[in-house]
Amino acid sequence: MKFVAILLLALALSAVIPVYGATELTPHSAEYKVKISIVSGVLNTELRKTPNGYVAHHIVEPSDLSRLITRGKMEITSEFENEIDGIKPVRFRAIDTIRNDPDINLLFDWSANLVKGTVGEKFVELQLNGIAHDTVSIQYELMNNLLTGNIRGQYILFDLDELKIANVSSAGEKLIKTEAGEFMALGIRHQKKGSSQITTLWCAEKLGYLPIVIEQHRKDKLKFQASLVKYTPKKEQ
Repeated sequence: MKFVAILLLALALSAVIPVYGATELTPHSAEYKVKISIVSGVLNTELRKTPNGYVAHHIVEPSDLSRLITRGKMEITSEFENEIDGIKPVRFRAIDTIRNDPDINLLFDWSANLVKGTVGEKFVELQLNGIAHDTVSIQYELMNNLLTGNIRGQYILFDLDELKIANVSSAGEKLIKTEAGEFMALGIRHQKKGSSQITTLWCAEKLGYLPIVIEQHRKDKLKFQASLVKYTPKKEQ
């Protein structure tokens, strides 16, 4: 169980072993089949390199049959930098009319150690004490940490109008068959303290630890699942 051994070793040693230099994530596009409760659809993701870092764009749209239930969509954009101490979010925007969640627009000001912006009509401003992540940049931070062997046991996540600790643990490894192919995948599970929602990313080393399956459970019930259909690495111009 090579992947699990690597993960457990990294969890045990990450607090005392520094990692020098940033690892490059691979720009790419990916398509997933998704199911959100009773709504099915397609998740398209794109990771692009920018002069100062990366921008990730995720869009979920319902399938033809699910449009009879909802005509909404989820569109999320996360801009972040990849520095020696990890992924640092810069800007986060989210619109979710499938679940009727409030629009989110956040700016991470690392010079002042503040995150500020709006959640719906509410203005929020929170003090940052170390790196904190939005719901998208955490995925790329975990991918980056798997590449460097520097997975930690805890991360800080932004949750509507507050910052919460997320505990990270191993879900083991298994061979997973998707429409994009068959991959040996390492399961990374994270859960915010006080939350009943658990997110599990099944990450394939062959694809730079891209999640090939993403699952979210709430009170032991599967609420969201995405399975990889297509992956296309992008060459930088």
